[in-house]
Amino acid sequence: MKDKQTSTIQKLGILILSLVLMISCGKKNKSEMNIENQTINKEVQMETNSYGDDVSFMKDYIQVIELSDEAGQSKVAVSAALQGRVMTSSANGEDGRSYGWINKALFESKEIQEHINVYGGEERFWLGPEGGQYSIFFKKGAEFTLEDWYTPKLIDLEPFDVKNVSSTSATFTKKASLKNYSGFQFDMEIEREVAILSKDDIQKALGLHTLPENLKTVAYQTTNILTNIGKTDWKKDSGLLSIWLLGMFNHSPNTTIVIPYVQGDEAELGKVVNDNYFGKVPSDRLVVKENAIFFKGDGEYRSKIGLTPMRAKDIAGSYDSANGILTIVKYNKPKNVTDYVNSMWEIQEEPFSGDVINAYNDGAPEPGAKPLGPFYELETSSPALALKSGERATHIQSTFHIEGDEVTLNPIVKALFGVSISDIKTAFK
Repeated sequence: MKDKQTSTIQKLGILILSLVLMISCGKKNKSEMNIENQTINKEVQMETNSYGDDVSFMKDYIQVIELSDEAGQSKVAVSAALQGRVMTSSANGEDGRSYGWINKALFESKEIQEHINVYGGEERFWLGPEGGQYSIFFKKGAEFTLEDWYTPKLIDLEPFDVKNVSSTSATFTKKASLKNYSGFQFDMEIEREVAILSKDDIQKALGLHTLPENLKTVAYQTTNILTNIGKTDWKKDSGLLSIWLLGMFNHSPNTTIVIPYVQGDEAELGKVVNDNYFGKVPSDRLVVKENAIFFKGDGEYRSKIGLTPMRAKDIAGSYDSANGILTIVKYNKPKNVTDYVNSMWEIQEEPFSGDVINAYNDGAPEPGAKPLGPFYELETSSPALALKSGERATHIQSTFHIEGDEVTLNPIVKALFGVSISDIKTAFK
């Protein structure tokens, strides 16, 4: 009896506390609430940062395929239910840091969102263009606003079929059709392979002589093939698609995105960086220096940048100075190709003058609103694909995470990006 009375009192106490908190929250303005929401998101991310914990969590909602090197230290978690998406990875086994951003709140809610289901994951398969008269995210006649923007179910919710799986790789396939803003239908087959890379593979792919033993590493390569299985050739005058790969990574106040670029006269090569996707990026968040572009990946300000094929190299990355995490993305950029789909949200004068590399930093879309994550993204795209019936195109991307101390990482950063860690850390000072 005494236990029951104690339980009842505890329940009443919790109820009263909840009511007090609700009244307190009701008195706060939207700005204060948004700051609290962002703080909560950050704390949750810090608490759930191990690979083993993230994979264990996801297995309650989706099937997860795990790839691993022979030593079991490099691990990659992939989901067929989410288009063969790389959800996260680790350079130190089950206890290692989880590099991919996972939207646990969305998984737990089990709710389907109308415009996009942001489950996260550090490399997902998408298709472009996003905006313009050949968009696959806007229906014919729609306004180019967030209210009319819808992610195609093919690259948002539909599962891919598992073709084969081994301890180090997994291959997925999907046949589908999509209509663009102008009404043209693309009939396609997608094949996507995710393969973990060994230390020797990493050295060769990055052109490094050696990788010091004290560094923790994980890397994987995805080979993405798009085939025109329809009877009609894909031509510019009806719109073209591109293979678009996007990676969501965990933000931090100490993370800086680093993108080297082709130097030269603007009259010949065009502007160095497009920073007008969501309004011009403030100068304290985007800095263009002699060898590289520096862009904050702190998850505190919604902004996006892009580089054209004239300016982009085949590499981009980020560095988290507090945790000693170097993230690198490399892709197979073809030479002398300048036609890339344009994803700007408008009817475009130049629909094939789009960007090759993009980076996105999440944040509240407007004062008082909640961010999607927050997180930051590194993205690459294939050229616009003018495929004849039966023809195919391939876009290959490799993602590397290297974790270690500043002294050991600095020569690698210099070799790959042409800047030092000191340059990265002082870019915004």
